[in-house]
Amino acid sequence: MKLVIKEKGKVRLNKLLDWLIYLFFYTLVLILVSSFFDSMYIDNNHYYFYSFLIVVIVYILNKTIKPILVKLTIPITGITLGLFYPFINLFILKLADWILGKYFNLENFFIALIISVLISISNFLVEGIIIKPILKRFKKDGEIIG
Repeated sequence: MKLVIKEKGKVRLNKLLDWLIYLFFYTLVLILVSSFFDSMYIDNNHYYFYSFLIVVIVYILNKTIKPILVKLTIPITGITLGLFYPFINLFILKLADWILGKYFNLENFFIALIISVLISISNFLVEGIIIKPILKRFKKDGEIIG
């Protein structure tokens, strides 16, 4: 498996590796946020596995269900000037809670809303500060290697 791929004069990282880097850092964000709140429970027997699984499920839900929810709730989001959007993120987290059953639990509604906002903000910051510079570095290295 090639780490760096050259096509049409552009250099990019292998998409699977790119995806795994995102999921790794998003898992770290989830673990960090869950350590601050008691109302967010992740099974302790396989804590890191379930944290990663939660991130994968949320990723899949964000790619499949979230666009539909955003389109359906455009009027509500517009009326509230975008304040309804975090509730969509909360709904995605609650779906992940429902899918994983006893291995992941969000108890308090308002704390879960705060958790979803913190996860969104943290993911945005981690992506801008850590992930994108790493991917740019691979791109530069790929030009040298390739």
